[in-house]
Amino acid sequence: MPNLPLTRCRRLAALLVLCGIPLGAYADVDNASLANEQGGTDWPAYGRTFSEQRFSPLDQINRQTVPKLGLAWSLELPEWNVSSAPVEVDGTVYIAVGFSVIYAVDARTGKVLWSYDPKIAPEKMHYAWGIRGLAFWNGKVIAGIQDGRLFAVDAKTGKPVWDVLTTEPGDNRYITGAPRVFNGKVIIGHGGADFGHVRGYVTTYDADTGKLLWRWYIVPGDPAKGFENKAMEMAAKTWKGEWWKYGGGGTAWNALTYDPDYNRVYIGTGNGGPWNAKLRSPGGGDNLFLCSVVALDADTGEYVWHYQTSPGESWDFTSTMDIVLATLTIDGKPRKVLLHAPKNGFFYVIDRETGKLISAEKLGKVTWAKGVDLATGRPIENRGVRYEDGEALMWPGSGGLHNWQPMSFSPDTQLTYIPAHEMAGYYNDRGFDPKTYDMDRDGPMGLNAFNDDIPKSAGSSSLLAWNAVGKKKVWEVALPGATNGGVMSTHGGLVFQGQSDGKFVARDDRTGAVLWSTDMGVGTQAPPITYSLDGRQYVTILAGWAGGQMLLGSLSAQHGWVGRDHPRRLLTYVLGGTATLPVSPPPSQPKPVDDPTFKVDATLARHGQVLYQKCLICHGAGVVAGGFAPDLRASQVPLNPQAFETVVHGALQSRGMPAFPELSATDLDALRHYIRERARYQPGFWEQIGTAWHYLMLMLKMKLKSWGWL
Repeated sequence: MPNLPLTRCRRLAALLVLCGIPLGAYADVDNASLANEQGGTDWPAYGRTFSEQRFSPLDQINRQTVPKLGLAWSLELPEWNVSSAPVEVDGTVYIAVGFSVIYAVDARTGKVLWSYDPKIAPEKMHYAWGIRGLAFWNGKVIAGIQDGRLFAVDAKTGKPVWDVLTTEPGDNRYITGAPRVFNGKVIIGHGGADFGHVRGYVTTYDADTGKLLWRWYIVPGDPAKGFENKAMEMAAKTWKGEWWKYGGGGTAWNALTYDPDYNRVYIGTGNGGPWNAKLRSPGGGDNLFLCSVVALDADTGEYVWHYQTSPGESWDFTSTMDIVLATLTIDGKPRKVLLHAPKNGFFYVIDRETGKLISAEKLGKVTWAKGVDLATGRPIENRGVRYEDGEALMWPGSGGLHNWQPMSFSPDTQLTYIPAHEMAGYYNDRGFDPKTYDMDRDGPMGLNAFNDDIPKSAGSSSLLAWNAVGKKKVWEVALPGATNGGVMSTHGGLVFQGQSDGKFVARDDRTGAVLWSTDMGVGTQAPPITYSLDGRQYVTILAGWAGGQMLLGSLSAQHGWVGRDHPRRLLTYVLGGTATLPVSPPPSQPKPVDDPTFKVDATLARHGQVLYQKCLICHGAGVVAGGFAPDLRASQVPLNPQAFETVVHGALQSRGMPAFPELSATDLDALRHYIRERARYQPGFWEQIGTAWHYLMLMLKMKLKSWGWL
């Protein structure tokens, strides 16, 4: 077959499969296929092509035919987190789920062809985010793991090819994002700035061997040790104090886009470490290259240009959201631009060649800044947003107006479809002093943690269509809950999205009207893909409740999805599909249990509240589980001190519960008192009135400051 033309190879491969002869994936994914915007047969990368547009030119499924869309097959999965983007190459769907377990699945039948578990290091199981995607290159599937490794397996057999550690042993770095491949290279970043001393960087490796090629640090290190390049020397001039002692942050955990037109890689960088700029860089400064889009030479990693969306950031306003490439007609001329909607609530259009800002407009409710000065490119901040008086309430919060769930750009409509969120952020640094702050003792964010449950009324979400040239919203539809899945648009005039209420929906790309909807049996955040096989167009999505939405207490739990009860599944649809979806349990809410003889010690409970920050990612704010891990208020385990100690010290690691051997008997007792306190918690009338009054007064104060009256 290697001597045959590619089209004839595909036809022969399809014929062999139809005749029942097994055939591995034809390894033709390279620069040419990833740059091909017109060929929609496969979906070979996270965003389908280098442009990251998440747009397919396929149109067999369209506005007229989509009502006939039905389930082709489903696959139930044991992994806990499936908030991930599949890829498809030559009739095989590849997914990375949980702690980067890879599955190769026959796209026609849903049959598992092989699976590979890279076996995460147990000490890294604390970071229960899961993996968001993988890459395909030259017959290899490439993915990262939360323990910091990047690995490749043979796409036909699942056998390991290479495995490298991208981080440092014992550090706080971890991988949750999808790698990107180009020019025979694979690039990966990492997360971890929210958990301790971390200096962010990106690294490229040889995609065939795993050999390290180049690394680029995002923030400067200790000046006494010298700078790696002129860019770091330049960046250091925008920092104050002894920032390097805290790491600085800047982790690039998601957005990595290769631009074949300029042979550049655009890096979307993360928040500061700690969040609080007054502690991280006392005396001010922009703190480059935090919360920026940075252009690097793809061959050497040399700095080309940058644009910083949130100078001197202090709110977790990461720019790690998608960076989408497009050509738009602006002022009558075609411009090669990138489209970017980071957490801070603005939609940016940036010239790809020069890095010059073209436009920046608010997508929704944004109160931290009046706008962006196009002459300087800097946001026009409102007074008070840097919590100068110790606290601030503003929109958006650290969850962002747009988060990691990918958006999509349609060349047909020239619209960008964005999964948006609206939720306030509360910041409080009372009692923190740069002269005495200790990250290990006082916490990695430099803020007073918000420990209470978050009510389901605290946030909302929508899908909005944005015209980047007209700088305006064309349509917006409200969605259930506070977070929903990534989106995909097609030449068929459709926008597909999985929702938190368990619905998978196709909308008219011109109006947002629902044209088709089906029940997945569970909510999702994962984005869909589409591809063509044997003349038929398929749509595939992962469905399952986990990921970032499990953090937010009652806001996350409102849909009633419970990780142990509800499925994680891979679903594929086709016109005329008649498969039946396995029955899923109805939504449910946990009911707290109690031991009336247990007397809560208020002092121990306060200590337990501080320790609970280790548990919050999985078990939810205010001990109200968001649906991933068990709700500890409803669990019998904390009622038994011996059972609780056994579980916390590692007895259930095989089921995904990490070990915390550092917690002493006193610590465990304090946690039990805090859990019992939360299980019995019922806010009184005056307590609710007092809390509401506090935030009302804080909002009024922020508004008066923004008007210049205070």
